Amino acid sequence: MTTLTVLKIIAPAITAFMVGLLITPLVTHYLYSHKAWKKKSGKGVGYGGGATPTFDALHNAKDTGTPRMGGIVIWASVVITTILFFLSSFFYASDIFNVNFFSRSQTLIPFTALLVGALAGFIDDLLVIRGTGKHFAGGLPLFQRLLIVSAFATFTGWWFYSRLEISMIAVPFFGYLDLGILFIPFVVVVALSLYASGVIDGIDGLSGGVFATIFATYSAIAFSQNQIDLAAFSATITGGILAFLWFNIPPARFYMTETGIMALTMALTVIVFMSDTLGGGEGVLLLPLIALPLVATVASDILQISSKKLFGKKIFKVAPLHHHFEAIGWPGYKVTMRYWIISFVCAAAGFIIAQLS
Repeated sequence: MTTLTVLKIIAPAITAFMVGLLITPLVTHYLYSHKAWKKKSGKGVGYGGGATPTFDALHNAKDTGTPRMGGIVIWASVVITTILFFLSSFFYASDIFNVNFFSRSQTLIPFTALLVGALAGFIDDLLVIRGTGKHFAGGLPLFQRLLIVSAFATFTGWWFYSRLEISMIAVPFFGYLDLGILFIPFVVVVALSLYASGVIDGIDGLSGGVFATIFATYSAIAFSQNQIDLAAFSATITGGILAFLWFNIPPARFYMTETGIMALTMALTVIVFMSDTLGGGEGVLLLPLIALPLVATVASDILQISSKKLFGKKIFKVAPLHHHFEAIGWPGYKVTMRYWIISFVCAAAGFIIAQLS
C-alpha cells in the first residue's frame, strides 16, 4: 500500500471529524431554539407492551431537556465530506492525487443506505418532538420503521444475489457457506437485528463509542482486503461519529436518536456484506464478535420479553442490559466506559481473526 492509499482513508476521516465539529454549533442552535426534545419523558410502553417504570425513573429528567436528532451531525458530516472529496476529483483528475472514494462498485449502496436511514429517522424524530397527531405522537410506528429497513435490506440482498451473483457467506477458518436464494432473507435478518440494537442509544456517549469502534474495525478490514473506497467510506463515518461523540459525552448536548441510528445501522448492514465474500473476507459472521455490545443489547431485550411472557418474571431490573447496570447503581459514565473497553477488545479480536482466517 502506498502513502497515498493510506491518505485516501485517513484524510476523509479527519475531514468528516472537522466538518462535524464545525456544523455542530449550527445544529445545536437549531435543536435548542426549536426545543427538539420529547414532550413527555420515559417510554410509556416498552417493546413488550407493558409499562416501563424503572426506565422512566432513570431518565425522567433527561428526556425532556436534551434535544434529539444529534445524529444529523454524523450523516451530514459524512455527506459533506463525500461531496467534497468527489468534487476534488474534477480538480485533481490524475490517479496520482485522486482521493475521491465515491464509487459505484464499493460505496454507492452503503451511501444510499445511510441517506435512506437518515431521512426515515429524521421524519420519526420530527414527529416525536412535535408530539402531535393521534397516530404519530410517538414517531413513526415501529412496523413502518421495520418495513423501511426490511425493504432496503431486501433490495440490497437482491442486488448482491442477482446483479453481483453473491449467495455465499464466509465462515472463518472453514470456507464458504452457500445460502442460495436464502441469502436475500438472511440480509434482511441481519439488517433488522442491527436496527434492533439501536436501543443502545440510551446513555450519554454509549452508542457513539460503540459504533465508532465497529465502523473503524470494518474500515481496517476493508483496507486489508484492498477495498480502498469502502475503507475510506467507513473511516469517514467513523470521523462523523467521533465528532458527534465529542458533544455527546456526559453531559450530552444532544442524543443520536433515530436519524442517526437508522442511518448507521442500515449503512453498516451493507458494509458488512460488502466486506464478506465480495471482498474476499469474512465480514458477516465476524459481526457478532466485533459488535458484541450490540448483540448483548438485542439479546437482553429478547430474554427479558420472553421471560415476562412465558414465566411472568423479569431477568433484568430493566432491559436492555446497559439500563440494568444503571438500575443496580452503576453511574452512566461507568457503564459507558466499560462498554467502550469491551468494544475495543472485541473489535481487535474480530480484526485479528479476519486476518488469520
